[in-house]
Order: sequence, then C-alpha cells, then structure tokens
Amino acid sequence: MIIEHAWLPVTPGREEQFAASICAALSIIEAAPGCHGADVRRQIENPSTFLLVVRWNSVEDHMNFRASESFETWRSNTHPFYESPATVTHFSEILPR
Repeated sequence: MIIEHAWLPVTPGREEQFAASICAALSIIEAAPGCHGADVRRQIENPSTFLLVVRWNSVEDHMNFRASESFETWRSNTHPFYESPATVTHFSEILPR
C-alpha cells in the first residue's frame, strides 16, 4: 500500500467552504478502485493549508482515478478553492523497524 500526500493551498477566506466541499467529496475518492480511505486535515500554523492523505494499493490506482470521470467530479468540488496548484507526492510502505 502507498500513501498519496496532497498539500492543498486554499484561497484565504474560502477555508470553511473548502472544508465542507472536500469532506463531502471524500466519498468520491474513497469509491475509486484501489483506494483504502482518505483523510483531510487543516494546518494549525496556516489555516489556509490543508493536507489530504489517501491510501492506495499502488500509484497506478491513483493515476487510474485521475484519468476517470470520477476525478472530474472530484476536481469540480475541490479545485476551485485552491490559491495555487496542489502539490501531490507518493510515499512507500512503512519502513520496517
């Protein structure tokens, strides 16, 4: 399993609208094949910044979602609030101890 980490810079003054919209839209991403859940958090130091964490089987599953019609619905619910483009990266499985 991999983790998608998306840093979401929201336009100041639109944070509450964004929070409501993304929370409602989480079911879209969670319904995607290969998705094992998603969470969104608000940064304490800068309340206009949010962090989306999505658990995927693979990067390919994430890319397949991005190529789907469902992603277009996701985008229409979340992207209008961004002050600048989101930064999206992927992390591998937890390192063994």
